[in-house]
Amino acid sequence: MTQSAPPEKPPHMTQDDKWLAIDDYIVENFLEADPVLEAAQAACDAAGLPAIQVAPLQGKLLMMLARALQARKILEVGTLGGYSTIWLARGLAEGGHVTTLELDPRHAEIAQANFENAGLGDKITVRVGPALDSMAALHTEGAGPFDLIFIDADKPSTPDYFDWAVKLARPGSFIVVDNVVREGAILAAQSDNKHVKGLRAFYARAAADPRVTATAFQTVGHKGHDGLAIVQVTQAPSD
Repeated sequence: MTQSAPPEKPPHMTQDDKWLAIDDYIVENFLEADPVLEAAQAACDAAGLPAIQVAPLQGKLLMMLARALQARKILEVGTLGGYSTIWLARGLAEGGHVTTLELDPRHAEIAQANFENAGLGDKITVRVGPALDSMAALHTEGAGPFDLIFIDADKPSTPDYFDWAVKLARPGSFIVVDNVVREGAILAAQSDNKHVKGLRAFYARAAADPRVTATAFQTVGHKGHDGLAIVQVTQAPSD
């Protein structure tokens, strides 16, 4: 019986270096050069926006989720410069639309220019103002249900964003929440950090909500040590 050769060991490197190298390897295999997204990121950098957008591999995951759901209505909480919004819009079903919520008018202006440059201006609407107010207005307007909701905004408000997201969803909708690990800071039960407290409150609410089922996973790489939560709505929300 022929024995397989032992796996090749990578050269000695730190754990962080290994994570970065693996990230680069996956990108090299699964992502192609993308001038549109590169231009969007360059515009964000030139405008001095914080580099807190999703990683490219996570952006592609959002697009694939949208496609798997055949999403016609997508809601994003936290636009920034529109990098993740472009990924989401690329996953829309025919005739679909993304509504994205942004507090800062300047960020919204930069994002809108990126959408136009990407040829997606007619598929994306930016609402400017506090996201909780916008979500309440969308609910009043009957704008939902949304097939996919991506939450990537201020962490203290995450549990409230989650509550509204469930109200704006339908059975089968997915809610994706970014930055839910924060280098392990979520383990600090007695933390006074408002971001950690907000995320821990989100975990507690999602775990206790009978209308949803949820999971989360850790991510490492160029965005550091963090994670994503993915929540599926299983019961119709009741107002």
